Amino acid sequence: MSTLIHQRVAEANAGINPRVVASVTSGWVVMGDVQMVRGYCLLLPDPVVPHLNALENESRGAFLSDMIGVGDALLAVTRAARINYEILGNLEPALHAHLFPRYNDEPAEWRTRPIWFYDWNAARAFDPEVDRPFMDELTAELRRRGIAK
Repeated sequence: MSTLIHQRVAEANAGINPRVVASVTSGWVVMGDVQMVRGYCLLLPDPVVPHLNALENESRGAFLSDMIGVGDALLAVTRAARINYEILGNLEPALHAHLFPRYNDEPAEWRTRPIWFYDWNAARAFDPEVDRPFMDELTAELRRRGIAK
């Protein structure tokens, strides 16, 4: 099966995915297509598998460890209040983890709700020029922590 996740990982391997922040042990850290909140990223496994349970134990551990490490780096760079981690796979039946920095200055009516309640159509689209300084800062933090390759 070919999904958007397969396509994005193939583009990352070919060096043509502009959303790539860094390569990590389990795959790729990429920026979200829309920036619902500043710093929204995803962790894409390489190779792509259908779901977390399809990974062998060592690969599972690497993916989950990378996910937490990326979250730590996001907290440091964004100074967010917390990181929401989500592995769904409902629309794109391929493993990928969403990492959403959550901020204390989000509107009160949204702050404690899942990010999926936000108006995704109104969100700012990823822009390689606008997002490059953030991506560079996150890459540097991932390298400093020994997470990025």
